[in-house]
Amino acid sequence: MPLKLGAYCLYKKFVMPVGIKGHSYLAQTSLLWLISPTFRNALRQERQMTAPTQEILDNLVKAALKNGADAADAVAVDARSTGISWREGKLEDVEQSEGQDIGLRVMFGKKQAMVSTSDRRPDSLKALVDRTIAMARAVPEDEFCGLAPTGRLAKNPFKELDLFDATEVSAEKLKELAAETEDAARAIKGVTNSEGAGASSSSWAIALATSHGFEGQYKGSSFSLSTSVVAGEGTGMERDYDYSSTRHFSDLENPATIGKTAGELTVARLNPSKVSSGQLPLIFKPRVSSSMLGHFVGAISGGAVARGTSFLKDKMGESIFAPNVTITDNPFIVRGLSSKLFDGEGVEMAALNLVEDGILKSWILNSASARQLGLPVTGHASRGTSSAPGISTSNLFMAAGSVAPDDLMSDIKEGIYITDLIGMGVNPVSGDYSRGASGFMIRDGQLAEPVSEFTIAGNLKDMFRAIVPSSDLEMKYGTNAPTIRIDGMMIAGA
Repeated sequence: MPLKLGAYCLYKKFVMPVGIKGHSYLAQTSLLWLISPTFRNALRQERQMTAPTQEILDNLVKAALKNGADAADAVAVDARSTGISWREGKLEDVEQSEGQDIGLRVMFGKKQAMVSTSDRRPDSLKALVDRTIAMARAVPEDEFCGLAPTGRLAKNPFKELDLFDATEVSAEKLKELAAETEDAARAIKGVTNSEGAGASSSSWAIALATSHGFEGQYKGSSFSLSTSVVAGEGTGMERDYDYSSTRHFSDLENPATIGKTAGELTVARLNPSKVSSGQLPLIFKPRVSSSMLGHFVGAISGGAVARGTSFLKDKMGESIFAPNVTITDNPFIVRGLSSKLFDGEGVEMAALNLVEDGILKSWILNSASARQLGLPVTGHASRGTSSAPGISTSNLFMAAGSVAPDDLMSDIKEGIYITDLIGMGVNPVSGDYSRGASGFMIRDGQLAEPVSEFTIAGNLKDMFRAIVPSSDLEMKYGTNAPTIRIDGMMIAGA
């Protein structure tokens, strides 16, 4: 009996950045992979007998058309991952997995169905076609379904973005990195416990084929290192963390630096004070300021706009941010964590200013939402192997401002520097915003004592217009923003 290959997709780390959603249809093979050389060899032999991925996808699409479908596309995600968990000087867990997944989408007029499989044997692929055809004939119509416009498809040669690093990082090496990271954090005076450190190495390959002529594939990799520690005792305990995630192994931040930063951040939070309720200016640290971009993207997603469930649905062409704010989505950043060569429907992508000098310039659209709104596609389709294309951004960032972070708070007599946000109290229809927070008081332009257990509230429409970005933008994540200042928000404290 041929072996079935399980899929293990680390959704946020290496699948989402390329516009493909992770799935759990396939069983993990982690344990067998680690303990059985025989299993590994058999798995490799089976793969060697399997046709190339792009050929499989082309054949699936052709088979669908031969069976009467009007249109079809097929997508494949192959993934490998090794992860180490290390806590209090001991190895907690080793997880090593490989996986493959193939999805077929078939359309009969305005009817469509999607089915996925992990089994690439000919009989299984034939069953995949038969099952998808039968489902597509039986489902209700979707008036906005269909492939992307032919004239908007990406064409070879694709850009070279250096997204794949072939460096093989052994489990033993990952263990050493995680141990060094945690040791550096635990060495900070005041750290009393550890929530552990983690190190991982992942790679993926994506291929897409459509019945109207698109073929494309590319590879990517991801390496990460993190730790989280605790300071204090009993009810006075505080925690914080630091991490690094990169496309190339050589770009990872130094483990000792990550650990030291995590430890120092944690100790700095000890003995927090309470905040009095009122209205104060707020400064958002970059690791939380990027959350504003997440709320913004949700509001300009084509599906939300078409359904009328966005607080920005009527704001196209209007000033929604301060005049000094520009927000860009750029899929072509070399080694970018969310870079991609084409979107989930094969559409050509381009760097796009979503907000320019404060003015809303574009929604983010896949083919279905573009048809619904009567607008051109924008190259923002994401894709799962068993679901219709969704919508996502690539490397999203708010442009740096002209004011240094220290100058941004220099005139604040009393305010709060926000380092953490808790909960998701945001209404996407009205824009009402309320989230738990912690951070540090600002007194006479300087950071002062830590504060916690308070809530910040406002409305995103007002908050966006009040944002002042500083000059410290760093492209460390998939979504990035500099330190930002927002005046006029309400604080509910003690």
